Amino acid sequence: MLVLFETAAGYAIFKVLDESKLQEVDSLWKEFETPDKANKIVKLKHFEKFQDTTEALAAATALTEGKIGKSLKKVLKKVVAKEAHEQLAISDAKLGGVIKDKLNLSCVHSPAVAELMRGIRTQMESLITGLPPREISAMSLGLAHSLSRYKLKFSPDKVDTMIVQAISLLDELDKELNNYIMRCREWYGWHFPEVGKIITDNLAYCKSVRKIGARTNVATTDLSEYLTEEVEAEVKLAAEISMGTEVSEEDIDNIMHLCDQVIEITEYRTQLYDYLKNRMMAIAPNLTVMVGELVGARLISHAGSLLNLAKHPASTVQILGAEKALFRALKTRRDTPKYGLIYHASLVGQTSAKNKGKISRMLAAKASLAIRYDALGEDTNAEMGVENRAKLEVRLRHLEEKGIRRISGTGKAMAKADKYQHKSDVKVYDPSGDSTLPTTSKKRKFEEVEEEEEATPVAVKTKKPKKEPVEEPEASTSAETPKKKKKKKEKKEEVEEEVKDEEEEALVSPTEESTEKKKKKKKKKVKEEEGE
Repeated sequence: MLVLFETAAGYAIFKVLDESKLQEVDSLWKEFETPDKANKIVKLKHFEKFQDTTEALAAATALTEGKIGKSLKKVLKKVVAKEAHEQLAISDAKLGGVIKDKLNLSCVHSPAVAELMRGIRTQMESLITGLPPREISAMSLGLAHSLSRYKLKFSPDKVDTMIVQAISLLDELDKELNNYIMRCREWYGWHFPEVGKIITDNLAYCKSVRKIGARTNVATTDLSEYLTEEVEAEVKLAAEISMGTEVSEEDIDNIMHLCDQVIEITEYRTQLYDYLKNRMMAIAPNLTVMVGELVGARLISHAGSLLNLAKHPASTVQILGAEKALFRALKTRRDTPKYGLIYHASLVGQTSAKNKGKISRMLAAKASLAIRYDALGEDTNAEMGVENRAKLEVRLRHLEEKGIRRISGTGKAMAKADKYQHKSDVKVYDPSGDSTLPTTSKKRKFEEVEEEEEATPVAVKTKKPKKEPVEEPEASTSAETPKKKKKKKEKKEEVEEEVKDEEEEALVSPTEESTEKKKKKKKKKVKEEEGE
């Protein structure tokens, strides 16, 4: 039986001298306690040394992926093929299957073979002759470094690990800066509280405090380098009437040190942001154009790498960063969130509240395409990102204008607007609204009066008189007289109403004589009825 043993220096082929020892797996380690015992079990038949670290790295990566490298194929054809009847002991079962398919060699992988490999590894220096121990250790160290470096990065140009670290550090710097500035304002506010409201910019505040020191030095200090003339005049005026307490020089020194820290951290943050911007444009230019440097870096950091982010669908990219709200909505059966980290993109920020959901969905769809193009494409230009962003801006403008302009289907063709036609209704003056008097005809008036006259006696007849005990004739006469009086009063009221109506009609009628005659006739009727 032949044994294939891989080392950092090369491939070694051993021949098993006593195969009966392999049957005792539990006691096999005793046979490799000393170099003499090991030489009685196995013997070196061939050793193929690697020329350099590059060849060793290629062979090691091929073995980890279960493939046959060029050097291994050469060794197997040169040595093992001559003894085709011998079995080949392999430490990796997957590699054995590949060798059997391509070279038609019978391979063996068993617990006994694994124990044999372990024994050879312990006595490797005595079994492989011609290699000093120092050279083997140096080659092992070099191969380990090369292999780990190969696993960490596939392409030296696209190292998204740097982006993940940079954006994480940038967020932490922002938190620390806020804490430091808050502490600085509160600390110095005991001595000079008015300056905190006058100088709003944090960096200018720290630089001014660093230069002023104690409040009494404001009058002799030139702050034109950090502040405008108006603000500087306000600071000097406030120093004269300040309500702050007196502090010692030691306190002022500590505040000065804190201001130095704030200034240094701010400068480092600016430098780190520039580095992140350049790195994002080199690794993911299309994504940077679509959502910006910070949002793109946060998306990559949240997913773990650019390749992992490229595997996510557009719907996941849209709500990436809002997982807690998503699961809470699913649990309570409410509306799911519309956006996550992508909310901070400039396109979503400049949209009105009712259109934020639509534009975030469209932006996520285009951003997912840009991510895949950056992660898997060979080009490093940002043409696709620029084109997609222009389409989104046109679509956003259309949404904001509420469909005033119609956009063509392709997105690249010119938009066509409908022809404008002015439609107006001509209104004619209606003179009927000038007079406030009723416009009913005379005939209509007389008919209404007659109908009322006819209706009144019928109503009187229907009324049942009250039943009273008939004892004397005087009571009956007294009951009839009020009835007659009521009838006369009702007739008088009706006639007076007719007269009033006729007077109103007289104002509208052209002649006055006819109205006077009618008045006289009505008065005669009234007298005759009273006489009766």
